[in-house]
Amino acid sequence: MTDRFDDDPHLSRQMVALLQQLAPVEGYNLTPLADVRLLRSNRPLSRTPVLYDPGIVIVCQGRKRGYWGDELLVYDARHYLAVAVPVPFTMETEASAEEPLLAIYLHLDFTVAAEVLLALSEQGSDEHYEPKGLYASPMEKPLEQSVLRLLEVLGSEVESRVLGPALVREIYFRVLTGAQGGSLRAALGRQGQFGKISRAIRKIHTCLGEALDVEQLAREVNMSVPTFHAHFKNVTQTSPMQYLKSTRLHQARLLMLRKGLNVSTASLQVGYESPSQFSREFKRLFGLTPSDEVIRMQQSFALPPPAAASIYVSSH
Repeated sequence: MTDRFDDDPHLSRQMVALLQQLAPVEGYNLTPLADVRLLRSNRPLSRTPVLYDPGIVIVCQGRKRGYWGDELLVYDARHYLAVAVPVPFTMETEASAEEPLLAIYLHLDFTVAAEVLLALSEQGSDEHYEPKGLYASPMEKPLEQSVLRLLEVLGSEVESRVLGPALVREIYFRVLTGAQGGSLRAALGRQGQFGKISRAIRKIHTCLGEALDVEQLAREVNMSVPTFHAHFKNVTQTSPMQYLKSTRLHQARLLMLRKGLNVSTASLQVGYESPSQFSREFKRLFGLTPSDEVIRMQQSFALPPPAAASIYVSSH
């Protein structure tokens, strides 16, 4: 792993102290800014499947490890996680009651990101970067300072509303110009084959209840089935049908948790015709029956309401 360019323990301690106050409850803590959430976990989490919406995860205390294909992604006080497209992976965390995991999650506002991208493109950079849908990157000091200023204003409703949006935009700028910002800019620009796969992913997330197959998704982006399959796996580290299945199961879990739907109704809404098949595949992915998993989530996390501006429909 690459160390932070300018390691500053004082900044880290300030951020942890503010998060201790701003996130007193285990689970998600909401802020006056709809796209900014604070996470506190007083216990370690063993490997569990997750599907993040596009966004930025900044861990100030504790550690998260993500297993994505053959890659190990570590995001902690020295590294943040950037997500351009929702991809399923497995995550585990290090935390304790004495030193809880404290993190900030910024749900990606594509309008703001596009404005920052446009401003950067006007600077005339001709460099080519390989787009990546998910990566961990060093926490450079300018980004750390921007995050600290955001945390300082989140304690005030007025300051959050007036100053918060500009600070979020500043964080976008720091990430997009950071060590791997070029890869994120290329991904969000949705050009080339990555852009076509992004369109297919959007189709999956917005049409979960419909009958979808690989042939249909390939036609949607004007690719042959073999080419589509290869590019899709390159972007997501999984096959199109495995991605579809994982996304449906994650969304059904969210529907049961947030809306109190039963297994039959939730499975039908995400495209399953057989509740028994849904339950088998659900337990295979999450390790628990749907009802037991909902109980576990209710006891462990205070989930935020759905993000109004998200172009994807996904769980965190």
